[in-house]
Amino acid sequence: MVGIIMGSDSDLPIMQEAINVLESFNISIEIDIVSAHRTPEKLFDYATNAHKRGIQVIIAGAGGAAHLPGMVASMSPLPVIGVPVKSRNSIDGWDSILSILQMPGGVPVATVALDGAKNAGILAAQIIGSSDKCVLDKVIAYKEGLKLKVEKASKKLKK
Repeated sequence: MVGIIMGSDSDLPIMQEAINVLESFNISIEIDIVSAHRTPEKLFDYATNAHKRGIQVIIAGAGGAAHLPGMVASMSPLPVIGVPVKSRNSIDGWDSILSILQMPGGVPVATVALDGAKNAGILAAQIIGSSDKCVLDKVIAYKEGLKLKVEKASKKLKK
């Protein structure tokens, strides 16, 4: 199971891409809003207990100061994938990118591109697929589909 959390409901349109990817792989998801700044007690509870509920990977999306992914990673034994979100109060997304990317040694957060929730979903599936053959087969099929799509576009271009 993958936990998908975001700092605000305004992040949902971006995070929906991770939800869609994981649903297409038939991976169970748990979705919630957890604000690092407005609900620190909820953040602490989520981060310290997610693995006890069967969560295997956490995807955390946040904009602005974007402390959510790093704070979760500081308290959870699970891999955390951070999605920097270009929010209304963002400095072109750079504040979010750097907040998530520049973690201190010992507290890793795998960081995807700005608004890159789709890649976060794929990365979570790959992590789960490393120990689940069924998910691995779906990831392999997905990658093959990407290859076929490019080959089809190439043939179309050459006509």
